[in-house]
Amino acid sequence: MRSGTAQPDVAQIAKVAIVGVGLIGGSFALAVRGAGRVKEIIGVGRSRANLDRARTLGVIDGDAGLAEAVRGAQLVFLAMPVGATATVLKSIAPHLGPDTVVTDAGSTKRDVVDAACAALGPGFARFVPGHPIAGAEQSGVDAARADLYSGKRTVLTPAAATDARAIQTVRDLWEACGAEVHEMTPEVHDAVFAAVSHLPHLLAYALVHDIATHEKAELLFDYAASGFRDFTRIASSHPEMWRDICMANRPALLAELGRFESVLAEARRLLDAQDAAGLERLFDGARRARNGWLARR
Repeated sequence: MRSGTAQPDVAQIAKVAIVGVGLIGGSFALAVRGAGRVKEIIGVGRSRANLDRARTLGVIDGDAGLAEAVRGAQLVFLAMPVGATATVLKSIAPHLGPDTVVTDAGSTKRDVVDAACAALGPGFARFVPGHPIAGAEQSGVDAARADLYSGKRTVLTPAAATDARAIQTVRDLWEACGAEVHEMTPEVHDAVFAAVSHLPHLLAYALVHDIATHEKAELLFDYAASGFRDFTRIASSHPEMWRDICMANRPALLAELGRFESVLAEARRLLDAQDAAGLERLFDGARRARNGWLARR
């Protein structure tokens, strides 16, 4: 894994196309515009209302279909659900310029790299897979903000064949957004985020579903307080996006779910055996680990 925080002086990019002008794509647009790194930003999206709102808010300068948007763009930023990545890459491939850099913000990387390799041909050398470790449970362009990535990490997972200049272009832009850029392999990335991101989302959705389908759901929700709110905050995230992430990273997520199930089984065993001391040891170890993580951050 490599990281860096230097911010070299780079030329302003004439045109950026952003596919998916929501929280992630919209925040990237606001940040690079605020940093003075881009002259024109063209948005692509499925919702006419969202694109109109993005123009009203000054997030994008205009919108177009995929082919028109990427034609003549120096950078294409993919910020739609990962399940659409292969289709979008195939659609834009014939319209990319010889020097166009393509990057993404998907939460899974092995599937994205494979899709880019299959779709882009020689243009794969200018594809820089990325994942900003930032977000919120809100979605849509109204949730976008220029400081979303400030002080946050962004992971790049370039292949051996990726052009070094393309990597530097993407790195420069993320650093202009205020992000700290790291590199790792797609395999390491997917294993890490299965544990610390994808599994927590799956659990939060599952818990809320359990309460919502309970025979006393209304009573339970009436008395749910800050602990339930904090634990389940991420269950307000975009369902389509997280469906795609879970399916794309299915093997790694299943492995982490298996590990969690064994820990949950141990907690159940301690509770069933009325082993208060053992349960306290489990809780204390978790508390110390979390407090140590917070202190490091």
